[in-house]
Amino acid sequence: MATTEAAASTKFKNPDFRSQLPQQQPIEFHKKNRETETEDVKSSHDGLEFWQFMVAGSIAGCVEHTAMFPVDTLKTRMQALVSCPNQTVGLRHAFTSLIKKEGPLGFYRGIGAMSLGAGPAHAVYFSVYEFCKEYFSKGDPNNSAAHAVSGVCATVASDAVFTPMDVVKQRLQLSSTHYKGLWDCTTRVLKEEGFGAFYASYRTTVLMNAPFTAVHFATYEAAKTGLMEISPDTASDERLVVHATAGAAAGALAAAVTTPLDVVKTQLQCQGVCGCDRFTNSSIRGVIRSIVQKDGYRGLMRGWKPRMLFHAPAAAICWSTYEAGKTFFHGMNANK
Repeated sequence: MATTEAAASTKFKNPDFRSQLPQQQPIEFHKKNRETETEDVKSSHDGLEFWQFMVAGSIAGCVEHTAMFPVDTLKTRMQALVSCPNQTVGLRHAFTSLIKKEGPLGFYRGIGAMSLGAGPAHAVYFSVYEFCKEYFSKGDPNNSAAHAVSGVCATVASDAVFTPMDVVKQRLQLSSTHYKGLWDCTTRVLKEEGFGAFYASYRTTVLMNAPFTAVHFATYEAAKTGLMEISPDTASDERLVVHATAGAAAGALAAAVTTPLDVVKTQLQCQGVCGCDRFTNSSIRGVIRSIVQKDGYRGLMRGWKPRMLFHAPAAAICWSTYEAGKTFFHGMNANK
């Protein structure tokens, strides 16, 4: 009996036996696990090749601009008519006037120029953004300053690609344009105004898109992170909703903030067409002064409604498509 008790006592004092029992993990361990799982959800798209970012961005840009092109046409006409005297440029008037005079196809004037410019421009846009985000953030998903700076770098590069086609697109979007089409507009602008006309608004575009993308990308990344942290367990299942919601919020806020500079950009790109003023130089201050003299300070906010109506759903469509493209390539790389 004594021998049995001694053996039992020795058994329970054996450290090897205790190590085999299930151990209660500390709270810190579970917390770290949850943080790791959430981080995996946030960074599940990382590690793609440069060309994959370009393809995903190109598809996203084409889908976004094609889907929202009618709203972009309304915005362009409202902003261009600021310099035309005695013109009503309300959203309802612009819509009904376009429908009566040109029919539904009028909303798609210039879509060819958009198609040629949006794909390459967005390929540059997103690939440069991803590269800069990785470089500046140093792996920190909550670094809003890095996201803002990366967005500025992305827009400087992509605007250099898109601005010439944007000039052609906006001139073709005007109601009584005298251009026959994409090729006619391109060659006539080059012949009559010189190559510089394609970049007359580049400085304004960059000055507008720099704060736009800074606000846009910082808001998108912050909103996406916040929405994922609300319910990390279902973040993967609700990824489409998260990206669409975060994108819409970012697009609407950035559009509202930068409308005055967008009006200036449209004036510069459409100068001399359909009665719009022609400016001696591309001075932003000079254009702003001209708009204020003719239409008051409210002229600088012309088109803000269709601009927000464009950018909120456009950003939702663009980010959802882009993230879906990244998910596809991530799965393809994993299968390899």
